[in-house]
Amino acid sequence: MKGHILVIEDNEQNLYLVRFILEKNGYTVSAALDGKTGIEMADRLRPDLILLDIQLPVMDGYAVARHLRANAALAAIPVVAVTSHAMVGDRDKAMAAGCNGYIEKPINPETFLSEVEMHLRPS
Repeated sequence: MKGHILVIEDNEQNLYLVRFILEKNGYTVSAALDGKTGIEMADRLRPDLILLDIQLPVMDGYAVARHLRANAALAAIPVVAVTSHAMVGDRDKAMAAGCNGYIEKPINPETFLSEVEMHLRPS
């Protein structure tokens, strides 16, 4: 396997597509359906990358990113916002919260993998 990616996404269709693309390309994928569970899983699994939706139940993606960055054990894990929040300033808001990258939804299946791989930590 190439690496372990945690996807924090509450939309089952989006999660299915992301998981399909990543697993087809050799990645191990874990998923959380809300922000609080995502933080708990990140702490337990220590993935190589976290793909983070912004609009989540329980705790939004901005709060999740800030929480991940505040935890010294998780702070080095790259976090990429994958979101339909695509208005002016949304990218900056995600980056200010602690995200390392930003991918707009709907994702483009032809470019998604290369966008994700740009943010993976070298092994």
